[in-house]
Amino acid sequence: MNGLARRALLLGSPLLLAAAGPDVPAARPLSRMDLPWWRARHQGVLERLRQGSADLLLIGDSITQDLELRGPLPRQDFAAVWDRFYAPRHAVNLGFKGDTTASVIWRLRNGEISGVTPRAVQLLIGANNLGRVRWDAMATFAGIEAIVTILRQRLLRTKIIVLSVLPSRRSPWVDTQTKALNRMLAERFLRSVDARFIDVSAAFLRHGVLDETAFYDGALNPPEPLLHPSAAAWLRIAEIVEPTLSAMMGDRAR
Repeated sequence: MNGLARRALLLGSPLLLAAAGPDVPAARPLSRMDLPWWRARHQGVLERLRQGSADLLLIGDSITQDLELRGPLPRQDFAAVWDRFYAPRHAVNLGFKGDTTASVIWRLRNGEISGVTPRAVQLLIGANNLGRVRWDAMATFAGIEAIVTILRQRLLRTKIIVLSVLPSRRSPWVDTQTKALNRMLAERFLRSVDARFIDVSAAFLRHGVLDETAFYDGALNPPEPLLHPSAAAWLRIAEIVEPTLSAMMGDRAR
């Protein structure tokens, strides 16, 4: 870690950390091509993009990939959300289970935004940084900043939405880092011309408390830590984002 990165960590400055980004693993490309399913999905995305009609890109991890699920649990049937908000906009799902910001960076540099001019991009990433590899809020911020920079440089006419990292029930450390990260993202993109930040945390709260029914993980057998939004919660996310997304797409609100 160079002096600028150390200074960023000491001062807690998102902008300084962004400048130090290349020294942060979360902001460097990381391939997962050694995983057969991941390689196949990446190749499938490239083939889909070659077909054209990609007006909206949804970039993320399993939370975004889940929009392709049609069960088996009712909480896992996302057809209504996809058909209402995304299918009419010729959306392409670039969500990959387990991905961190580093692997998103690799994918963007290896064809997943080549040859397309989407009207908008929706980015939801960071859960695995905090939970799977335990990169903290500062490092994850640098990764998200790097992603937005790539999108801005390569998709000059595309509008960008950055969603807040979703609340979960994994550990107190993850909770603390999630809140810190979202504060940094809100500060960074408050008046930014690069991207629009939207906090969707309200989709998971009931009377200010985390709503366990907003996740499908607890209904699995055996139950898993609460992380993945249910279909109803994804609907609420989409409804929160919709006014901004429809304005960016230049179409009617869904």
